[in-house]
Amino acid sequence: MDITQYLDELEPVGMVLIGLVLFIIPEPATSTLGIGLMMLGGAWWFYEWNR
Repeated sequence: MDITQYLDELEPVGMVLIGLVLFIIPEPATSTLGIGLMMLGGAWWFYEWNR
């Protein structure tokens, strides 16, 4: 089990986590941006996962 196999999945997970933090901040603009980042990060994560 080599950690370098999972480095491609680290960036999308980071994007999802940043989106979650922005979603929790109670401002409409950051919440919308946070939801967008979570959706983009999730799609990117599934893309990298199936590769």
